[in-house]
Amino acid sequence: MKKITLIAPVLLFLFAGIAGAHGPVRQKAEEQITINAPADKVWALIKDFGDMSWHPDIFNTAADGGNKKGATRVLTLKDGGTITEELKKYDEAKMSYAYKITDMSTAKTITHAGVEEKVPVLPVDNYSASIEVEAKGDTSVVSWTAGYYRAYTNNNPPVEMNEETANAAVGAILKTGLINLKTLAEK
Repeated sequence: MKKITLIAPVLLFLFAGIAGAHGPVRQKAEEQITINAPADKVWALIKDFGDMSWHPDIFNTAADGGNKKGATRVLTLKDGGTITEELKKYDEAKMSYAYKITDMSTAKTITHAGVEEKVPVLPVDNYSASIEVEAKGDTSVVSWTAGYYRAYTNNNPPVEMNEETANAAVGAILKTGLINLKTLAEK
């Protein structure tokens, strides 16, 4: 009986420690836009995985592998940062593809909790996304969805790499891209 009495508080203490020590929660961003243009016209603007010229924040894209699974692209941002992405799924018939970020350059270095931390150009970790064009009569609906974690995966993140900063950055990329895509497709 004494052993059970001693074990119960130890287990309770361990459980409380585990429950209180949680890391980041996977975030999701989804943006949708209706474009007054046929789906095939809109798809023609974005279907080449190696061409991100439709996104105003992308200065240049270098790609290898076309639209085949495993293809890669390196996006050079207007500020000079780079993001490397890999094509995970491509479906011409469904006018969609999915990709993930495999590498990013560092935007800056900060000191957090006495440690030098590299802040990536997009303050996220384990980012994957998909984009799809859907015909709606003479118009199109483009959906761009991303799942990711904040860049700082330990507890108590600095503001540069917390959920709010990650969500704002990803939301801005999706919105800006879709708004510009609408402008280009409706010309």
